Amino acid sequence: MARRDVVVVGASAGGVEALRQLAGGLPADFPATVVVVLHVPSTGTSALPRILDRAGPLPARHAVEGDRLRHGQILVAAPDQHLIVYDDAVTLSRGPRENGHRPAVDVLFRSAAAALGPRVVAVVLSGALDDGAAGMVAVKSRGGVGICQDPGEALHESMPSAAMQAVEVDRVVPAAMIPALLSRIVLEEVTDVPTPPPDRMRNEALVAEFDLEAIDNGGDRPGMPSDYTCPDCQGPLYEIVESGLLRFRCRVGHAWSVASLAAQQTATLQGALWMALRSLEEKATLTRRLGQQAVSQGRPLTSEALGAETDDVLRAAATLRDLIDQITAHGTVTGQEGGSRREREN
Repeated sequence: MARRDVVVVGASAGGVEALRQLAGGLPADFPATVVVVLHVPSTGTSALPRILDRAGPLPARHAVEGDRLRHGQILVAAPDQHLIVYDDAVTLSRGPRENGHRPAVDVLFRSAAAALGPRVVAVVLSGALDDGAAGMVAVKSRGGVGICQDPGEALHESMPSAAMQAVEVDRVVPAAMIPALLSRIVLEEVTDVPTPPPDRMRNEALVAEFDLEAIDNGGDRPGMPSDYTCPDCQGPLYEIVESGLLRFRCRVGHAWSVASLAAQQTATLQGALWMALRSLEEKATLTRRLGQQAVSQGRPLTSEALGAETDDVLRAAATLRDLIDQITAHGTVTGQEGGSRREREN
């Protein structure tokens, strides 16, 4: 009889310490595979496998194409590659980003749920925004187990809190208690007979693999039309409601949660405002210089007009600076990296 022998783990900002605690508390004979996604920059390398390898008895390394899901090992997603579970192995993909991330927690969780159903245990640790919430919904809908780090002790509570709001998870515990909890859960026998995954779940897992047939999907839209555009490709976004959780996907596969879409819109707006402020400052400098030139050429009326124009531009720039301050104070965008550089490397 099958057991719950695949543990998928998602983390972002503040998640390295929780991952270290998880790896450090698992026994050497842990009868399951641990598969990890941590949000990291798409460029450069990740030291996470080395960190987890040193933390406990289980060997940890970056997953490679075709890796089998063998018990007693930790497979870590490499930068800029989705880690996707199929049958009893993994594949890597540079498919569309989800919530601005590649690798993305939702991609790992959803693909594992589609392929393995109730054999999956999903764990959401510290992180910003809400990547992992839709994936947790998928895992629970297929009979899997959901665990969240206690938001009260997480360095960043957003990810575990979002998962808990999206679906009723099985346990919410401090990170230090998760290894012992997993050691008990993976001994449970799975009595539910796996059924084929819903068409949408299967199709979304294929989209993450950059399957062009799945992306085209016979010309069907991925959901109901929305009022928003995709920040990645500027195409229209379509609404998907799954177990009451609203999210979005565009025709080419980019996916967004509500919180991640709002954060990206804030970042885009801030960028546009800074460009506008720069243009105003340059305009003020130019008109001031032209006014000074008009004075030297004995054209006082022209100088006066240019001076008034300079004052108008500077007032507009001051208003824009105040607006940027307000947006920065009330719409702070959290970075996509898994914590600070020191936290990631230690």
